[in-house]
Amino acid sequence: MMRVAVVGSGPSGCYTAQSLVQLHPSVHVDVLDRLPCPYGLVRYGVAPDHEKIKSLQNTLRTVLEHERVRFLGGVPVGAGGVSAARLLELYHAVVYCVGAATDRRLGVPGEELPGSWSATEFVSWYSAHPDAVADGFVRDVRAAVVIGVGNVAVDVARMLARGVTELSPTDMPQAALLTLAASRVTEVHMVGRRGPSQARFTTKELRELGGLPDAHVIVDPAELGLDPDFLDPSGLPAAQRRNVEVMRGWARTPDADTARRIHLRFFLRPVELLARDGRVGAVRFERTVPDGHGGVTGTGRFEDVEAQLVLRSVGYRGIPLEGLPFDAGRGTVPHLAGRVLREGVVAPGEYVAGWIKRGPTGVIGTNRPCAKETVASLLADAGAVAREVERADPLEVLRAEGVAPVEWPGWRAIERAEAALGASLGRPTVKLPDWDALMAAARGDTD
Repeated sequence: MMRVAVVGSGPSGCYTAQSLVQLHPSVHVDVLDRLPCPYGLVRYGVAPDHEKIKSLQNTLRTVLEHERVRFLGGVPVGAGGVSAARLLELYHAVVYCVGAATDRRLGVPGEELPGSWSATEFVSWYSAHPDAVADGFVRDVRAAVVIGVGNVAVDVARMLARGVTELSPTDMPQAALLTLAASRVTEVHMVGRRGPSQARFTTKELRELGGLPDAHVIVDPAELGLDPDFLDPSGLPAAQRRNVEVMRGWARTPDADTARRIHLRFFLRPVELLARDGRVGAVRFERTVPDGHGGVTGTGRFEDVEAQLVLRSVGYRGIPLEGLPFDAGRGTVPHLAGRVLREGVVAPGEYVAGWIKRGPTGVIGTNRPCAKETVASLLADAGAVAREVERADPLEVLRAEGVAPVEWPGWRAIERAEAALGASLGRPTVKLPDWDALMAAARGDTD
C-alpha cells in the first residue's frame, strides 16, 4: 500500500487525489486542509450567484468520497501545525496544493487607508470565509472603485451592484446579505491601466454586468478609441473580439435612469489613494496611452475618482510554507514537472500542483492537467525510489499528537447545519460565518 498526503482540498488537491486513485490501484490518499470545509476557492472564491460553477462541488465531492480517499479538515500544515518533515515520516509522498493565498498590492501612497481593501478580503467576507474580517465594507459608501479588469473584478463589481432580491437565493451569510441589502452604493467604477482589448475578463462574466436589474453599464467611447485593437479587432483572438463587441454595444446605448451605474474605465493607472475625513475618499489616476509594444506609458495627466471603498484586484501571489523552498520572485515553489526542488535538486517524496506550482494562471479546469503531470512524476518516482515511513495509520498518529481532524462525517454535519440555518431564515442553504459555528456544527453541537 502507498500512502500519499495531499495538502489542500481545492480543485488542484481534489484533481490530484482523483488522478492518484485512478492510476494506482493500491494508493490511499489523505486530503488535508487547514479549514474544516473542503473545496477551497470553489466554496470561498466563486461568487455566490454563480450556481453553475459552484456546482463543481458535486464533482469534487465524488473524489473526496472515494473509498481510498479521506478528508481531514482543520489540520494546519507548516507554522503552528503539522510540519513538512513530519508529513514525510507519515506518508510515502506529499503533494502541496496550497494555492496563492495573498493579493498583489498596488504599491501607491494611501493604500493603507481605511476603506482600501483587497478584492479577496471582500470576497472572503461575502463568502463567509472563517478568517474574514467582520467589516461591513459598504457602510456609508456612495461610490466604489474596483482596480483591475479580470473576472474577480467583475465579480465584486457585480456584487456591489446586485439587489437583495437576487442575493437572497444564494448561500451568502446572513450578515453580509443584510449589509449589502442596506447598501447605498450608486456608482461602481471598474478601472484598468491598459485598454479594453487587453482586459482579462471572459465574455460571459462581462455580459452579466449588462443584465443586472436596475443597473446601467457606462463606457466612454473616447477611452475605447485609444485602443487601436478595439478600433480594428480583426487580429484579436475570438474571446477578445467578443468582449469588444459587447463593449461597443454598451457604448452605443443611451444613458438610463437606474439605481446603480457601473463605469468601465480604461487607460488609467492608480498613483495615489486620497484621504477624506480619515479614510479613503478618492483615487488619483494617471491617464495612460499605448506604448506600441503591448504596454502603456503615462501622460502626466491626472483624474480623481470619488470612492469611499477601493478594492484592488490586480492578481494573486503564493506565500512561503514553512519547511518548503520558495521562489520569492515567482511566488511559487521551485519544481521539475511537479517535483519539489531544493537548491536545484529533486526532494524525494515532495511535490506541488496548482497555483503554488505554476503561479495564479488559468481557470479551474487548468488544474486537472497540472495535477496529472504531478501525479505522473510521483508515480514514476515511486517505482524507482522506495521511502520508509511509519507503519501506523497517519490519522491515529495525528490524533495521538493532539490534532483533531474534521473528517467527512463532520463536514456533512456542517452541511446539515447550513441547510437548517437557511430554512430558519426562509432561504436556501446559508453558510456558517465563523470558526466557532463551523467547529460546533462539525462536533454535532446543537446549543
